[in-house]
Amino acid sequence: MAARFALLGLGAMGHPIARNLAAKRDSDAETLVAIDCDPRRLAGLDAPGLVATTDPGQAAGADVLFLCLPDGDAVEAALFGTGALAERLAPGAVVVDLSTIAHAKALAIGRAVAATGRAFVDAPVSGAPAGAEAGTLTVMCGGEAGAVARVRPLLARIGTTILAMGPAGAGQLTKTINNVLYDINIAALAEVLPMAVALGLDPDQVAQVVTTGTSRSYAAQFFVPRILQGRFDEGYPMGAAYKDLVAAAAIAAENGFPMPVTAAATVTYQTALRQGHGDRDKGAMVLPFEALLGVRVRSRS
Repeated sequence: MAARFALLGLGAMGHPIARNLAAKRDSDAETLVAIDCDPRRLAGLDAPGLVATTDPGQAAGADVLFLCLPDGDAVEAALFGTGALAERLAPGAVVVDLSTIAHAKALAIGRAVAATGRAFVDAPVSGAPAGAEAGTLTVMCGGEAGAVARVRPLLARIGTTILAMGPAGAGQLTKTINNVLYDINIAALAEVLPMAVALGLDPDQVAQVVTTGTSRSYAAQFFVPRILQGRFDEGYPMGAAYKDLVAAAAIAAENGFPMPVTAAATVTYQTALRQGHGDRDKGAMVLPFEALLGVRVRSRS
């Protein structure tokens, strides 16, 4: 039986995800439609069984629709805006949202998709573009168990860790937790590294300690070498990623959860945004502290 899948959104993560979905197809009868409004993002998507197009209508009739979009409003518009794509999928189709959106928005979209007779799985991913390229992403799934089981073989084409976290919304809740911990880590590095340099420590040696000692983390290993070189354009832009902290604040407010460390990290993030660094990656959180202390955390070699 022919299977038709579609993926809408071909940014830094969506493009390699589309390639992996197509490259690992089960049979010649399987088709993947890769869709993006920007034709430049379709470049390089040339493989058997893969159709690259700018027309969202080409997803009509799909058995599984993957979404990899910037935010919840974009997901909602794609499914229920002009074209009402959710209602044009195959009967009983599954919508798999790989985007990172707010927990509350995922719950609302899940209910709306269910009302059309289709299933919804929120399945945000972690692993950065490198993980998307290698097909080694971590996928956090929220949704009805049968729907998750149905799409698990497809998710295994793009990730090596596929986790069923609970009902719809649980995937996005897990992704928010992951991203907030990441943001806290970067915010801590941003304020501590300039302090170390201001007190006379060598930035290269401090970098060695925080990337190999007990304080090491993925955030340190990724950002600290780039901070030393003054490179702030190799990660996801802060302005776009700020939604994670907004989502965390909403969850905390709704449930009355005290989250003082998250709140402090958010202030650091907001300071960098207010100073105009929204187009730079999260490593640029160090810049306000460098300016405040009159130092630069840069390699001396």
